Amino acid sequence: MSAIRTAVVGVGAMGKWHAEKFAALPESKLVAVVDADDARASDVAEPLGASPEADFKALIGKVDAVSIATPTSSHFEIASTLLDNGIHVLIEKPIAATIDEARELVELAESKGLIIQVGHLERFNPAIAAIRDKVRNPQFIESNRIAPYKPRSLDVSVVLDLMIHDIDLIHSLADSPMTEVDAVGRSIFSDSIDVANARLRFENGCVANVTSSRISMKTERSLRIFQADGYLSVDMHNKAVTCYSKRGSGPVKGPEDVEVEKQSFGDSDALLEQARAFLESVAGGPPPLVSGRTAMEALRTATEISKMVGSDLG
Repeated sequence: MSAIRTAVVGVGAMGKWHAEKFAALPESKLVAVVDADDARASDVAEPLGASPEADFKALIGKVDAVSIATPTSSHFEIASTLLDNGIHVLIEKPIAATIDEARELVELAESKGLIIQVGHLERFNPAIAAIRDKVRNPQFIESNRIAPYKPRSLDVSVVLDLMIHDIDLIHSLADSPMTEVDAVGRSIFSDSIDVANARLRFENGCVANVTSSRISMKTERSLRIFQADGYLSVDMHNKAVTCYSKRGSGPVKGPEDVEVEKQSFGDSDALLEQARAFLESVAGGPPPLVSGRTAMEALRTATEISKMVGSDLG
């Protein structure tokens, strides 16, 4: 099979990495990179053997699949134009700025038989992949995602910047409609919400507590899933999983009645695996792990949380 013709729109810090991954995959032929900054487009394109472009519309008729790594406010315009011209899209999270925009993109892709995959990268973390078959009717989920302050993505709150990753994971693990959400947040260093906490309740009884902060002095991405007879502790940052389970059928009287199993995963490249999976879907393989509809569900919850914590800015 001939290589899929690819391009990347927006080659800032994240987009540059997208371009490198598409250039590295044998099933991809990186045709072009697009950026409003001509010098940046050239700096990224030339080492990768691609053409620099200033306008994403120049890709029409030249590529089959595009990764969009521009600010969220531009996702809809770019993705809808490309989809309308028969081009598959991988969109950095969140899928769009609003639910209405996300829904229109999903319906457009479905009407044309095209792929939308959304960059909720934790789905390709090997530690997350390792717990998929171990999660059984979770009763309580706790997540913490904290990161040092950086002067980027400050046009959106920490909810759409960081928390949305865990919202997506929690929806997939709870596997039940959400019935209630309560949230608080505060602005600390920026003009937007920098730290937030939300409690989500689901129809099946599962409850999730989600905390995100971008003003920490350290990085932490952790997830704990409590279920009957044990719980799973996932260190997404260091790619490790610890499973705690009850031994036998009797009561737990002490540590000796709890079995502990640890797994660690070596270096992995989630971004490369995400790009590979996208191209497999484009080529007629399995549907995307994070489809447009899946991403729209995460955006809906994140939007509801954002509305609640937005009142904390006043």
